[in-house]
Amino acid sequence: MGTKRTDTIDRTDTKDRTDASGGRTLLIIGGRVETVCKARELGLRVVNVQRPEEYRPEHAELVEAALLADYTDWSVLRPLVTAAHEVFGFSGVATITEPGVEPVGLISDALGLPGNSHRCARLMRDKEAMRLHLSWRADAVAAGAVTDGAALSDFGARHGYPFIVKPVDAAASFGVRKVEGPEAVEDVWRAITDLRGRTDHLFATYFPVDRFLMEEYLDGPEFSVESLSFDGRHVPLAVTEKTTLGSFVESGHAMPARLPSVDEEAVIRCAVESLDALGLRHGPAHTEVKLTERGPRLIESHGRPGGDRIMDLVEAAYGVDIESYASGWAAGVLPPLEGPPEPRAAAATRFLTAEPGRVTAIEGDTDVREHENVLGVDVSVATGDTIRPLEASWDRVGQVLVTGPDTDAAVALGEQLAGKISVITTPDGG
Repeated sequence: MGTKRTDTIDRTDTKDRTDASGGRTLLIIGGRVETVCKARELGLRVVNVQRPEEYRPEHAELVEAALLADYTDWSVLRPLVTAAHEVFGFSGVATITEPGVEPVGLISDALGLPGNSHRCARLMRDKEAMRLHLSWRADAVAAGAVTDGAALSDFGARHGYPFIVKPVDAAASFGVRKVEGPEAVEDVWRAITDLRGRTDHLFATYFPVDRFLMEEYLDGPEFSVESLSFDGRHVPLAVTEKTTLGSFVESGHAMPARLPSVDEEAVIRCAVESLDALGLRHGPAHTEVKLTERGPRLIESHGRPGGDRIMDLVEAAYGVDIESYASGWAAGVLPPLEGPPEPRAAAATRFLTAEPGRVTAIEGDTDVREHENVLGVDVSVATGDTIRPLEASWDRVGQVLVTGPDTDAAVALGEQLAGKISVITTPDGG
């Protein structure tokens, strides 16, 4: 699970620090500075485990200690957190990141902290294990491991074309392929062979690509259910609708989803039943569902908040701060939600893309930031950067987040404002 590295502990001066938590200390795995800030606002003391290259000076002012290590390597992480627990006495452990989900499960099990088990975390990280675990359900999706090129042809013969091939433990739509027919098998097998072991993508350290899974193709619109769970009671917060580009990479999200109530209830029911079956009992989840002609079908579920700043959309539309709940519930300082929140607005995001090449100019973002209904504008590239071909979500170049009185208005505004931002490239680097 990763390469071992020398670990260090960065301690900060805590003698004048007071809190309202009764001295509770939360262990946070990975994540961003804002996660630590929100935990501190809840009166928690924080110990943060972070990769050395992702540790920021801002962390030092906020944490009791920083354990700088490859937290995906359990042989490195276990002795560190065990020793730190003796010193700080953790009340809980939390993460908002995909690579942190399994380490949190391992820590919960090893230290006896409240939280989801590693078994649950592994089922939600390993797409093959998840499909096998859920294969008894009436709404199970046909799936199988890719062992060789012949396995692709066999799966197509049994379950029909098209079907989907994707890495077992990657993320961000990286490596997902649609096998349109028997004539495509050879090209897809070649693509799988090329992808295995690739280290040139942005998150290769976190998501090494090795095993691949085949799944029946699910036709229909896709949604995600954002939820918080409290001792096994799942509270849906929002149903998010999504749009995609020509590939499987998302081009936008919006909430509340524009769905008839009967379909919305069916999508939520599918998500909640899936969380029960996977054994998730605590904290945030992001569950992806397709609404097919046969009813809703689970695509994937993740034991952390949705990416793409979905948790910011939830806070704007429903007034629930998922990031704060991820920390506050884990440490025992926030009460459970009694039920789903009512929407108070709509929110949407649309993503920015650019042609591959070297960035020569970025135009329009300043004006867009000034719009009164803009929640945020992220442009993740700068002049001189190189834009890669669009293979995964991390190859997008930014996003615009907006609010509106209803979903139609929010989506229209997001598309309008995203269209005003141009990332201009030159393909030859000249």
